[in-house]
This record gives sequence, structure tokens and C-alpha cells, in this order.
Amino acid sequence: MTQEAHVTSQGPLTTEAGAPVADNQNSETAGVGGPVLVQDQALLEKLAHFNRERIPERVVHARGAGAYGTFTLTRDVSQWTRAKFLSEVGKQTETFLRFSTVAGNLGSADAVRDPRGFALKFYTEEGNYDLVGNNTPVFFIKDAIKFPDFIHTQKRDPYTGSQEADNVWDFWGLSPESTHQVTWLFGDRGIPATLRHMNGYGSHTYQWNNAQGEVFWVKYHFKTDQGIKNLTTDEANQLSGMDPDSHQRDLREAIERGEFPSWTVQVQIMPAADAATYRFNPFDLTKVWPHADYPPIDIGKLELNRNPQNIFAEVEQSIFSPAHFVPGIGPSPDKMLQGRLFAYGDAHRYRVGINADHLPVNRPHATEARTNSRDGYLYDGRHNGAKNYEPNSFGGPAQTGVPLWQPVQVAGATGNHEAPSHAEDDDFVQAGNLYRLMSEDEKGRLIENLAGFISKVSRDDIAERAVNNFRQADGDFGKRLDAAVQELRSK
Repeated sequence: MTQEAHVTSQGPLTTEAGAPVADNQNSETAGVGGPVLVQDQALLEKLAHFNRERIPERVVHARGAGAYGTFTLTRDVSQWTRAKFLSEVGKQTETFLRFSTVAGNLGSADAVRDPRGFALKFYTEEGNYDLVGNNTPVFFIKDAIKFPDFIHTQKRDPYTGSQEADNVWDFWGLSPESTHQVTWLFGDRGIPATLRHMNGYGSHTYQWNNAQGEVFWVKYHFKTDQGIKNLTTDEANQLSGMDPDSHQRDLREAIERGEFPSWTVQVQIMPAADAATYRFNPFDLTKVWPHADYPPIDIGKLELNRNPQNIFAEVEQSIFSPAHFVPGIGPSPDKMLQGRLFAYGDAHRYRVGINADHLPVNRPHATEARTNSRDGYLYDGRHNGAKNYEPNSFGGPAQTGVPLWQPVQVAGATGNHEAPSHAEDDDFVQAGNLYRLMSEDEKGRLIENLAGFISKVSRDDIAERAVNNFRQADGDFGKRLDAAVQELRSK
């Protein structure tokens, strides 16, 4: 094939430096059949780039799919928050949503029993606001200091190289606070049929503050307009073998067909004064706020309507951090959230690079990021000759003096404290309530799913401790689970 045959209307193939590549089919050698020459820079550049095409995968939420969309505000919420993107009914904000599984690696199957990440980036006029949640309203632990331990139990064992039932149930059995989330995970909603047919939740409690400086605590809910659809364990196992990319494929093809998935966005609002005397700690990530206490309020519609054009550039290199707030929204004393405010940004600075926020998927849309940060890996020189300090008298960016959120009053001595005690703080009540809400068929599947996994542990005491947590949540729950586990372990 001649060189001319390779030239297209886009021009000739070039090296990274822009020089034309003469031959992309044959390496340069010392004579016919001789060794390859180091001077073949097109070859070396190509191989070196290929070796570096992958960045470290996320430690958690590695397996992901994403899409762009719009959030439309349908209710005036200015009485609770001064965030501009929430300021006017009908206002639309561009978004990017990344779905993910938590424990699996980048090449794992989609249809597995695992929480799903629901990480949403709002490209607002005041900068990016990231809401980093899951498809469950609660989580396994309540303090970020336990997060590495928890994830170690879900990942591959350092000796066997596999996920081990012993590790999972030893940790869960010794961590009663996990009982509520584990009941969610092993129920019917533990394996969504598709990403479109599941809810999303902000999970954490956040602060909203209005123009008058009043503070409210808020929880976010994203209720799927497609309806809830789930897979049984057997259906998921079959689908994982036949089509490990089932969820990613379904989302992409639905958007290609013009069947844009959507969610009704709701919030629960708690006046700040209620928190101190509420019947349980409202900042505990292992608990939900009962709807009877704080009814969900419809405030908007989220629609996904555009697929990314390059998965690596837009999904793998997308970054989300719960520390990305805008005026009118801020953190709460939730100890898991407090840890994540640091951990997410730190992970992306390591994984993608210190200038990850310069990438198109991560840049603000309606405003320019004006910082004094310079240099570092992949720095693009965008600041030209501008001064890199503040204050300066050369027209550089200046502080506003207006905090994004309202301060929270604190008191007492420093120390490694548990969260403050409330009248109904308990690790088992809400798990029992969830169990009692289930139909008899749902309970049967929950027992079967739990027993199948618990029965794999190597020691009776680990199994008994795991079952006992569910026994304390509900007597019938524990009795039935104990019988099922014993039957499986006796075989």
C-alpha cells in the first residue's frame, strides 16, 4: 500500500509533535529482517504512549458509566437556599452523571450485588456543584476513619486474591451499624435491572442557607421516572456471564434511541433548630429521615440526554468531590461526609493529576476558574503572564468575603468522640423497619441472598455474629436467617 493511500481528507498521520509519519505499518530495522532501531521515534513514541494510556483506576467506584443532561427547577426553593441555579422556576443547568459499582474493578460485570454510585455534577453559573451519592439512602458505616477498613473487606484479600466471605462478614458482624445498609443491599434493590430503573440519593445530610442567613439541613432524593426494576440473583448471574456490560450498554442505547431517562428530584428539609433534639442523630449516614417527619418535596427534574463521545476522557477522567459547593450549599457535621470532603479530591489529584479540573468534563461551564495555582503535571499555561498571588494590584482575582455556607456552632474539648447521643439512636431499629415493610416474597429473597453468602464463612462464630445483628433488628428476621444459614452450612 502506498503512502498516498493512507492520506485522508484530514491530512497525514503525524507524531505527537506534528511531524508526518512515513510508515505506520513497518518498524525501521537494520536491514531486511534485522533488529529494530532506536532511531525509529514514531515507533518508540507510539509504544511509550500506549504504555501510559491507563491511569490508576479508582480504588472504589472503578466500574462506571456516564451521561450528560439537564436539571430543571420546578419549584421555588429560595426560602431555603440562595444557590443561583436553584433560584428560578424553569431554570435549567447542565449536568454530568456518573453511575458506578462500589467494590468491583474496572473490568468487572455490571449486574452484581453492590451499591451503585450516583455522582452528579451541576455546571452552575457560580461554579461546579458536585453531589456524590449512591442508589441507597444509607451507608455501611458512620465515620470516615472506618472507610479504608470497610473497603479492604470488600476488595480482594491480600493472600487469596479473591473477595472472602470471612472478611466481609467478620467486619459486618463486628460493625452493627452496617445492619441497615446490608438489609438494603441483600433485598430486591441490591441488583438494579438497569441504571435507568433505580433511584439515586445524596445520602448525606447537607446544609442549605438562604439570603437571610437561615440554615436548613437537607437530604436529596432522585426518584426514577422509569419505575423500579431489579434482577434476582439467578438473573444477575446469568446476565453477568452473557453481557458483563449490560448496564452501560442499556444506558447508552436508550439515549441513542431518544428515550432519555429522567428522575424526579426531591428534598427533605429540616430546620436547623430541629437537629439537636431530633429522636436520632440526623447526621448519621446509616439512617434515613422518616418521610412522616420530613416529607419529600418535589423541586425539579433531571434528564440524561447526551452520551459522552470518549469514555476515557469523559467518564474515567471525570472527577467529583463533595467539597465542590456553591454559595447557599455547604457541609453538615456528618462524620462520613467530613472525611469525604478531603478524600475525594485527594484521590483525584493522585489518580488523574493535579490539573484534573482543567479537563473539559471537569471545567465549569458558565464561569472561569480563577485561581493562583500554577504548573504541575499537564498544566496548560492558561494563566499566561498573570500574577500568581493574592492580594495584588495588577487586577488579579480577589476574595469575596462572603462564605458559601453558614457557620455551625461547636463547643467542648477536642478528642476522639462518638457522635452526640439522641433518644432513639440505635443500629437496628431502621433495619427492622425496612424488613417489616417487605412483602413475604421479598423477605424470602432477602433471607436466601443473605444466607447464601453468610454460609460461606469458615467459622461458626463469624456466622453467628452476623446473624445476631439481624436478629436484633427483628426476631423473625433473625430466626429465619439462622435456620437458612445452618441448613446451608450443614450440607
